[in-house]
Amino acid sequence: MEAFAKSQKSKNLERATFAAGCFWGVQAAFLEVKGVVSVTSGYTGGNFKNPAYEDVCSGKTGHAEAVELEFDPEIISYQELLEIFWDIHDPTTADRQGPDVGDQYRSAIFYHNQKQKEVALVSKKKAASKFNAPIVTEIVPAGEFYKAEDYHQDYYKKRGITPVCHIPVKNEKKKKDPL
Repeated sequence: MEAFAKSQKSKNLERATFAAGCFWGVQAAFLEVKGVVSVTSGYTGGNFKNPAYEDVCSGKTGHAEAVELEFDPEIISYQELLEIFWDIHDPTTADRQGPDVGDQYRSAIFYHNQKQKEVALVSKKKAASKFNAPIVTEIVPAGEFYKAEDYHQDYYKKRGITPVCHIPVKNEKKKKDPL
């Protein structure tokens, strides 16, 4: 949280909020991206104040496991972040990513302004050609974001293990050149 408070002073940083299944893997993926200053795991998109992990897992809060990131648009654009978002999960499965099932694992883009909404809508249309099934990703206004418990932050890094979720999806029609 300290990094967030310090970085708010910079006028150049922007926020992006994404849900793409288990937030551990999403956070790990975005932490590796140059220009991303911070990534926080949390809950958003629901109707329950100050949810805990157990509340979200109950399926009664409407919240998604999500990440909120701060990024420097002079280093990486919102469009480039969206390209990463599409690559790290399967946006064609409703309320599911791999073995994780429930609305908390849905695919969603929570936009912070009109420009992000417009870029997200164009990006979704462009990404559709990569998949064999329709994209079910929600594109909705960002609401209250609740930071997840400390044990969820930097989950893989704290344990010294390689992330096992959020590998490139196999539902793609085309494969990107890895270079």
